[in-house]
Parts: sequence; structure tokens; C-alpha cells
Amino acid sequence: MGTIRQVQITFDCASPERVARFWCEVLGYVVPPPPEGFASWDEHNASLPPEDRDKGFVCSDPTGVGPRMYFQRVPEGKVVKNRVHLCVRVGTGLVGDERLAALEAERDRLIPLGAVCERVMLADEENESCIVMQDIEGNEFCLD
Repeated sequence: MGTIRQVQITFDCASPERVARFWCEVLGYVVPPPPEGFASWDEHNASLPPEDRDKGFVCSDPTGVGPRMYFQRVPEGKVVKNRVHLCVRVGTGLVGDERLAALEAERDRLIPLGAVCERVMLADEENESCIVMQDIEGNEFCLD
């Protein structure tokens, strides 16, 4: 059997810290403490040359189970649909109206944080309900 490897999920974005903090709220992740000698990330950022400010930011699962997430600044904006997206597992084990209610409650929690609801996909003969969302920079993700 091969070695199991951990993964990091990397997002290209315009504002790494802003997008990272959004995903911390979505997933219950945390931002690591600022580098030694700095009281805050703002203080650390201010110490950098302008071209290096908000160049990248990290958040991680406080339990150590989920993947580390890295957000890196890129010059180009998002142009097309993501080829890979995150599915936030809100309704695991739930079915029907109970599942839809859990998904809708999470959607309603995320919208004030800047998320956008793209569409609600209701259950059919093959699939349970899910909600397609966008984060604060337009990256698609699902509540499932």
C-alpha cells in the first residue's frame, strides 16, 4: 500500500487575508499567530515592503484533521468556473426537508459574510439537495 499524503488547498485570489478569514468563518478554521515579534498580522504586514503586503495568508483546522488552506495573491481575476471546488458538508446524514433546512440555515449564515447563493438544487430521484454558493471573490463551492 502506498503512503497516504496530506494535502494543502491553495486559492488564487486578489486579497489573501480577506479570503482566508472568510473561509475561517465558513469552516471553523483558525489563523495562526503572527510571527514572533509582532502583536498582530496587521503589524507584521505594515513591516513589509508594499509589494509584499497581503501576498499570502494561511488558515488551518484547529484539530489538525482538515487540510491546511493557503491563499496567494495573483494579478489576474477569476475568469471561468472552477475546475475543482470545495463541498462544505453541512447536511451529512440528513435527508429531505431536514437536510434542506440545514443547508438553508448555513446559506443564511454565510450570506452576511459576503457569500452569494448561486442556486438551490432540490432533491430528485438520484440526489439529495445541495446549494451552490460563491465565496467573496466568486469561487464556487457547495453546501452539501
